[in-house]
Amino acid sequence: MIFKSKANKALDKMEDPRETLDYSYQRQLELLQKVRRGVADVATSRKRVELQINQLQQQSSKLEDQGRKALSVGREDLAREALSRRSGLQGQIADLQVQHNNLQGEEEKLTLASQRLQTKVDSFRHKKETIKATYTAAEAQTRINEAFSGISEEMGDVGLAIQRAEDKTAQMQARAGAIDELLASGALDDFSGQRGDDIQAELDRMGGGRDVELELARMKAELGQGPAPQDAIEAGRPGQQQAPHPQQAPQQAPQQAPQQSPQTQQYPRPGEGL
Repeated sequence: MIFKSKANKALDKMEDPRETLDYSYQRQLELLQKVRRGVADVATSRKRVELQINQLQQQSSKLEDQGRKALSVGREDLAREALSRRSGLQGQIADLQVQHNNLQGEEEKLTLASQRLQTKVDSFRHKKETIKATYTAAEAQTRINEAFSGISEEMGDVGLAIQRAEDKTAQMQARAGAIDELLASGALDDFSGQRGDDIQAELDRMGGGRDVELELARMKAELGQGPAPQDAIEAGRPGQQQAPHPQQAPQQAPQQAPQQSPQTQQYPRPGEGL
């Protein structure tokens, strides 16, 4: 019982209903072909009996004619022999007629059975195709649902691969962020020379902004749109005497010449006095 149950379970797992239906339909077609062959055989036997009956009837008619002729010439003994043989032929004809009737009835039964079986086979064929189409659609729907839910064997491997790729990507992103933070804090040295710590980056930004402001003020002074910036006056070239402030000029040198106008005063460019 255990062996049969396990074998039944294995067969049920391996069985494809579509193949089973096709096999059953093929067997029904073979059975229908056998019935039709049986009808043809019965019809052939009936036809053969009919031929024998016709031959015996011809012989019976011939013996009757021979007996009549023998009786007409006075040969009663020959006439009696001819009638005796004719009587034997009549018995054979009667037996063959019974066989003919039986074969004809059997032929009619087989013909009716063949027609009924043909109707059943046609009905089974339509039902088979409907069941196969329904099973195929249900199987496809099941595979799609299993793929979307991730419980199928094929898509399960794909899901695991995607999960591993996402984990490795997240780990790599975390490692890259940690290295950026360590480089920014100065805990790690950047040998490429393209990075510095936060303090150096802040100083670079402040220096860049100061240069821009000085350049803007110098251009305004050259165009006469504003006074000379104090930072630009104080940031002279090394070795060059700085011009005195206008408010301090009367106290330090009363006899000094007036300060040059903003249009003719030359200012150092940003960064020259640093």
